[in-house]
Parts: sequence; C-alpha cells; structure tokens
Amino acid sequence: MGGSGDPNQDGSDEQQKRSEIYTYEAPWHIYAMNWSVRRDKKYRLAIASLLEQFPNRVEIVQLDDSNGEIRPDPNLSFEHPYPPTKVIFIPDKECQKPDLLATSSDFLRVWRVSDDSSRVDLKTLLNGNKNSEFCGPLTSFDWNEAEPRRIGTSSIDTTCTIWDIEREAVDTQLIAHDKEVYDIAWGGVGVFASVSADGSVRVFDLRDKEHSTIIYESSEPDTPLVRLGWNKQDPRYMATIIMDTAKVVVLDIRFPTLPVVELQRHHASVNAIAWAPHSSCHICTAGDDSQALIWDLSSMGQPVEGGLDPILAYTAGAEIEQLQWSSSQPDWVAIAFSTKLQILRV
Repeated sequence: MGGSGDPNQDGSDEQQKRSEIYTYEAPWHIYAMNWSVRRDKKYRLAIASLLEQFPNRVEIVQLDDSNGEIRPDPNLSFEHPYPPTKVIFIPDKECQKPDLLATSSDFLRVWRVSDDSSRVDLKTLLNGNKNSEFCGPLTSFDWNEAEPRRIGTSSIDTTCTIWDIEREAVDTQLIAHDKEVYDIAWGGVGVFASVSADGSVRVFDLRDKEHSTIIYESSEPDTPLVRLGWNKQDPRYMATIIMDTAKVVVLDIRFPTLPVVELQRHHASVNAIAWAPHSSCHICTAGDDSQALIWDLSSMGQPVEGGLDPILAYTAGAEIEQLQWSSSQPDWVAIAFSTKLQILRV
C-alpha cells in the first residue's frame, strides 16, 4: 500500500496479484461497506448502494483467492429500502451463531444468510419509535463485540437506542445529544460513545443511564462531529472527524477536552476512520483527497515538530467515502470510492 494509480492498468491478473490490491466494480455508487468477521468466510464483504430512490441494493461479494477476482453472488444480493447508512456482519469469529448481517436506514434490519449461502432473508425489522410507524432516520450503528446480542443505533432525532436483537426489543433508549447524533461506537460491554451535530463526544455507561461524560467539544461552536472510532485494543483512545475538515482528532478519555494529537495530512475533508483491530497504536483515515493514510500513534504523547506524518499512503481513483479494517484478517483494509470496492494488503 504505497503506490498510486490503478493496479490493473496492464490488464493482467498477474499484475493485480503482485500488487496485493483487488478491485470490484459495482453496478452503482457504493456507500455502506464492511467485512465479514467469521473465520470460515475469508475475504467476504457486504456493499450497499447509494441511489436517490426508494429501492436500493445490498450485495455480498467475495475474493476468489485462486484468480484474484472479487465476485458477487447473485443469490446473496437483495433489495433494501433507502440507501443503508451502515452495514455490519455479526462479530462472531468462531462461527457459533447464525450468519447475520445488520443494516441501518429508516429502521435497523437484521438479515440472515442461509446456512448453505443460497439466500438472504430479513430476520427482524426493529423500530425504536413506539409512537408512530415513522422514525427519525438512523445515521449509524455499532454491534457490540463483547456482547453480540446488543446493537446500538444513532438517530437524527437526538437519541441512541440499544437493542437486544435476541429478544427483538429495546434495552435502552436515551436522548444522547442536543442535536442529531451522527455516529455511535461501543467501548466495552455496557459502555458506548456518540458524536453529534452539537459538536460533542459523549460517553454513556448503561449502569448509570442518567449521566454522560463529555469527552470533547469542537472548538468552533456548533461544528458537527460526524464519525467516531473507539480503539478496541486500547479503549483509552478514540478518534473523531469534524465535519468538512481535513483533520482527525485523537482523544484520550482520561484527559477530556484536549486532543492528544490531531492528524492533519489530508488535503480535503476526511470521511472515514478505522483503528487497527490488532494493534493499539495504528489508525487508518480516508477522505475526499482520494487518500487512505495509515498512522503510527505510538509517539502520541510526545509533541512532534510540524505534526505527525502517516507511515503509509495509498491514492485511490476518487474520493474515498468508506473505509473498514478487517478484524479477522488484519492485514487487509477495504475502501470504497465511487462504484469501486478495493481491498488493500497493508
């Protein structure tokens, strides 16, 4: 993951194999995208369309190791109401549970891939709004790795909802912010954080639902925070993106309000962040400058003259809107830009 340009420019599979970059072109613009977690489904991902119409699509694709092609399975492509804002496979590395996939748009939906991978069925539609059949659209959600029956969603109606997907019921719903909530991330069994148009990062503990801790507020009033990544390997650290800026703010929850470091090497808005699933000090960021950058934050505490530089850079063919780092195959990062999905060996 050093060079730029199209790995497949000479058209040969051999070239693509050597470069450890594999590309899939979808029939539509890709927005939501994520890796499968199960050990028995290597190189499998879900991608979803961004179409300005009610019917959208979700496809499950997989890299065929023998020929280097990422291929869709027509049986595992299905229609979805509105464009999903996020898609996540169940965090079940050991394949103990049914093969589930969740999506967020107007509602949270949980889908089941059949055991023989011949089809995908809607298992549950979860509506957190008791008072009407309509709801505030869901901006994002996160699936709790430590307790996979729990999914937390964030909504433009200022709430976060914690679902028990086994009981198909709401565990907790709380007003999390003063304005729209744009992202949510789990930091452990009963602890989650969220970011909002009100410019704050707040941490919630389900044992004490009346209170939250403000970890950070953007320095400009009313500057929305749009994405949140919680470091799974070292939960003291999280990272957030300030809307329409080229910087990523890294926070240490022990020292609220002051960023530990600001990553400022993108040349346009940052859209996505992903902490390394296997290392506590690496993070990947991607944005409208078509760049995916990997950073080593091990020197985080010490000031670096002129600011920190990334250790790896990759230039894609267009603005990168989505980025995911595979938890079961941590050598691989996936990015989505325009109609293309790329997986990169890092």
